[in-house]
Amino acid sequence: MYSLENIARIVLTVALLLVAAIIHEVAHGYVAHLCGDDTAKEAGRLTLNPARHLDPFGSVVLPIIMAIAGGFVFSYAKPVPYNPYRLKNRRRDEVLVALAGPASNLLQAVVGALCFNGAWALVEASNELYFSGPVVLGLTGMQWLLTALSTYVWVNLMLAFFNLIPLPPLDGSKVVCYFLKGDALTRYYEVQRYAMPILIAVLYLLPRLGIDPLGAYLDFFAGNLYDLLLGM
Repeated sequence: MYSLENIARIVLTVALLLVAAIIHEVAHGYVAHLCGDDTAKEAGRLTLNPARHLDPFGSVVLPIIMAIAGGFVFSYAKPVPYNPYRLKNRRRDEVLVALAGPASNLLQAVVGALCFNGAWALVEASNELYFSGPVVLGLTGMQWLLTALSTYVWVNLMLAFFNLIPLPPLDGSKVVCYFLKGDALTRYYEVQRYAMPILIAVLYLLPRLGIDPLGAYLDFFAGNLYDLLLGM
């Protein structure tokens, strides 16, 4: 049975994931715009208005289910449309558009970490660690602020490094294609056909067998960077 505090934490995590995912998608569209493709702009998707980006399942239902189940939590917004044929330099610009999403998440993580460390410094300076302010669901206002900021850093790092995995529809697949040619590229396209089964196996099946390469990957990159950012 979940307590009100646990429910509040799940809602907070899902809401912050949604913010991070929306900015991620807008970043794709904005860089495409800078590179000559106005498809996203013409579709009215270069906006932070959630109504333009919400995917009922990917933005709300999926992250809630994953949060309740525990462990890795993922969310996605509606992909921002773009037309690679309108890019000024398609080969180069496709990579830039793909990297824009993870880069936006890394930037959000840095901003969140700066705010967290600033708030933490205020708490330490006050010599009233966690014991002042209104109490909401068992936590003070400052505790909720620190929780929100640290969670925002974490979800952005998770989104950044998860999206860099070189399997479609994730952004890392576009980066890999840039460096492959000829037979190597052909073989990679063949592997891409099995991308979704591979992702499902890595996300859900292998961990049940005690094998968790995704968890190890995210712990190494997102986890270590999280510790570094919140300890700076």
